[in-house]
Amino acid sequence: MQTFPIDSVIPAILDALASRTNLVLSAPPGAGKTTRVPPALLSGLPATVPGGTGGRIILLQPRRLAARAAAQRMADQMGEAVGETVGYRVRLDRRIGPKTRIESVTTGLFLRQIQGDPELNGVAAVLFDEFHERSLDGDLALALALETQASLRPDLRLVVMSATLDTGAIAALLPDAATVESEGRTFPVETRHLGDASGRATERIEDRMTKAVLQAVAEEPGDALVFLPGLAEIRRVQSGLADRLPADAFAILPLHGDLPLADQDLALKPDARGRRKIVLATAIAETSLTIDGIRLVIDSGQKRLPQFDPTTGMTRLQTVRVSLAAAHQRRGRAGRTAPGICYRLWSEAAERALAPYDPPEILSADLAPFALELGSWGTTDPGRLALLDPPPEAPLAQARDLLRRLGALDAHDRATKHGKAMSEFGTHPRLAHMMLRAKAQGRGSLACDLAALLSERDLVKGRSEDADLRHRLDLLHGESGAERGARERIRRSAEAWRKQLGVALDRAPQRHAIGALIALAYPDRLGQRRGGPGQYRLSNGKGARLAETDPLGREEFLAVAALDGDRREARIFLAAPLTLGEIENDFSEEIETVEVIAWNARLEAVEAKSERRLWSLVLEERALATPSGDAVVAAMMDGIRAMGLASLPWTPEIAAWRQRIAFLRAAEGEGAEWPDLSDAALSAGLEAWLAPFLTGITRRAHLARVDLKAALEAQLGWQLKKRLDEAAPTHVTVPSGSRIAIDYSDPAAPVLAVRLQEMFGAVDTPRLAGGRVPLLLHLLSPARRPVQVTRDLASFWRNGYAAVRADLRGQYPKHFWPDNP
Repeated sequence: MQTFPIDSVIPAILDALASRTNLVLSAPPGAGKTTRVPPALLSGLPATVPGGTGGRIILLQPRRLAARAAAQRMADQMGEAVGETVGYRVRLDRRIGPKTRIESVTTGLFLRQIQGDPELNGVAAVLFDEFHERSLDGDLALALALETQASLRPDLRLVVMSATLDTGAIAALLPDAATVESEGRTFPVETRHLGDASGRATERIEDRMTKAVLQAVAEEPGDALVFLPGLAEIRRVQSGLADRLPADAFAILPLHGDLPLADQDLALKPDARGRRKIVLATAIAETSLTIDGIRLVIDSGQKRLPQFDPTTGMTRLQTVRVSLAAAHQRRGRAGRTAPGICYRLWSEAAERALAPYDPPEILSADLAPFALELGSWGTTDPGRLALLDPPPEAPLAQARDLLRRLGALDAHDRATKHGKAMSEFGTHPRLAHMMLRAKAQGRGSLACDLAALLSERDLVKGRSEDADLRHRLDLLHGESGAERGARERIRRSAEAWRKQLGVALDRAPQRHAIGALIALAYPDRLGQRRGGPGQYRLSNGKGARLAETDPLGREEFLAVAALDGDRREARIFLAAPLTLGEIENDFSEEIETVEVIAWNARLEAVEAKSERRLWSLVLEERALATPSGDAVVAAMMDGIRAMGLASLPWTPEIAAWRQRIAFLRAAEGEGAEWPDLSDAALSAGLEAWLAPFLTGITRRAHLARVDLKAALEAQLGWQLKKRLDEAAPTHVTVPSGSRIAIDYSDPAAPVLAVRLQEMFGAVDTPRLAGGRVPLLLHLLSPARRPVQVTRDLASFWRNGYAAVRADLRGQYPKHFWPDNP
């Protein structure tokens, strides 16, 4: 039998678990931890450990493909078939027999198991493989298992296994945990960097990867494992390689989670015709899987991850750079069975900028499934669970809001009866809610079809311009137009849910009801057409759009199942028509009638109407005959704020009046009684001074009727009105007898512009503000041109007048210019 590096530490593992219940095992890629440790525990746990003899070993895997592959490899090593000593349980597939002692299980199914049987009866140990991936289900599964161990099963053994994990952090999380480290792979791997040192790439990633693969297989022997971000890139690289490599010498095989089992096996096993294999894989091939014959790894350095945006309530797939730890994992695939070479599509300089580890999924995921698991477990405070990272508060609160809207959580965030039934489905709570509610409506079979369609990859390849789910349902029940493997996978999924729901297949599904069912799952994504075709407002207040050519764009209402997370305007990818009657029937308790009295900027008028609303959607509206007067005034105030103070009926007289008050505020300084009538102050205090004068005013044109002077004067009171005329008069009577207007436009220097001759006989400068402030005199020639500017008239008569007089006598000889004015 082949030996692995992990074999040398098996005795240490068994010794540790004989006296302790928790173990952290750190073993690099290729060490053999996935397939060697479970059988060792099966035979090595001493009988003194409860469950050590006869108890089952549960090996948790983050993916279905890895769970099946691990079981197959362990069974092969034992010379048995899967389903005897070693079996597996994944969604839609299980190979477990009466003699099975080791079960390779996906983390999601384990959550269902521990929720249904918190004691984990008959289980001796749970092994968490590839824990460094920090999946949300993995983090939660460990936290729940630790609670089971602490309160119900002190004998339960928990083993956390990882290739790149910070063992110190996880060991601190596990009570009294032992730590064991293993050596890594036995074969060296050479790294070759193919990236431009500048880090700037002008070609598409699939074109660069196609060239890199061709270079690698030309330079070196052996099979190749190629890491690409997603299925679209896999298909394009597969096409590019097929055009350039002979089919009799190379087998170009995809590897991703949506492949049928038989196609997955083709990628994992040696080619039956002896050809060199080129396996084009997503990140699914980073860990756990051993792919026979791999000597070359070509790494794009990218992966595609779902990112939940709490500001939009939507999840979008984003292409991101891998971490250094993930790149190390990928590199290790080349050295599992022989010396290998890893080609990296980036430079050594770019490598130094990589993050050390991938961020844990809990920080970026849609937390609705997590929140429902917490509620079903009976824990409302995630801080009480042994989680390496706490969930972010805002996304968790948003998830709980959704679950309460679906009736899955009560006011205390504990699962309701309906919520517990939802959690049994092992799918997103939205889809589980839809299936349960649809069963009560006699549409359970259709709901199972829709849940399967939405849980698996779209039957229509690529980003189709057609978002209509009715088309997908037709493809599902037809025999053409879609890839056979994908259609069969979705059919199996739908049938499994029908079995769980207890409904029979409906061979003539009610296509017209699709929108109503989608609305049950996505009440926050009901769309109402706005503006042109294809433009929609969603019930969550966001905007969304269809492709310009999509016939669905003519529908008044849509139920939207899939869209991207663009914050400005999301693109709708999957939807179905919805009628107003269906909305009123299914959401009657949420629909409310509200009076809306608001400023309409387009009409420049107050609009008063009654609206029937479902959250952000306006289902019906009609004019209000007798709107509330106070509400109309408030809306008019909003309009004035929007249009600005310039929309009010200002006159030169009012402007001059405000200037006089501004002058007195400045002149009297701190403690002045005069109100602040600046634009900023008037805008801020609009309700206090203007609202009482807006009765009957409903549009911009009506503002001409407002007595603006009276509204402003009301701010003064009788005493200040009297003082205003005394301290800041509008005019001054000069020695000639003329009444000259004062210019208060500069509150720091009021100006009296007067002909010099009219001031003959005046001794001193006239003063304002009770004598505090002298006027700034602009002394003018007979032609009203300035000849002198002064605040000190007496000084001017003594020191400046003679020179001015001489000049003016020359210009205006017929005018009287006395020696002593």
